[in-house]
Amino acid sequence: MPREVDVRSLQKISEHELQALSDVLIDCVEGGASVSFMWPMTRGKALAYWRDVAASAARCERVVLAAYDSAETIVGTVQVVFAQPENQLHRADVAKMLVHRRARRHGVGAALLVAAERHALRSGKTLLVLDTASQDAERLYVRQGWLLCGRIPDYALMPDGAPCATTVYYKSLRGP
Repeated sequence: MPREVDVRSLQKISEHELQALSDVLIDCVEGGASVSFMWPMTRGKALAYWRDVAASAARCERVVLAAYDSAETIVGTVQVVFAQPENQLHRADVAKMLVHRRARRHGVGAALLVAAERHALRSGKTLLVLDTASQDAERLYVRQGWLLCGRIPDYALMPDGAPCATTVYYKSLRGP
């Protein structure tokens, strides 16, 4: 049975939220997710990352969405990155879709993705792009109507240093 998931936009990210977002990031990296970080994943590294993200969000370059469970704990997050070159202002990148391992397969990723798409559309974006190294995430994106662009071998590294392929997807928000 799916858990109750509440997705919220984090306008001004508090210290408590920075800590909670760091918990999710650390869990994902410790679980082997290729999300730009290597082992060991320290709290200091996670907090520095989230502070940079918070500063970018404060400049309206991105929106940070957080998924809360019924206990009011952040169990997932995703970002919609609006900062693009002037010839690409119609699109945004979906970045750092992270779901804590204890909350996976309960609709958190799907709820975050739907919220990201809605925020992008309300902001006038008509095209979204993302990349992933996770087969579980790929299944989610396909179920949610994202289209495969292609796969780039050895694009990034897993947290343990092993090379991994990255798969690129896009979704038009223009409607049918």
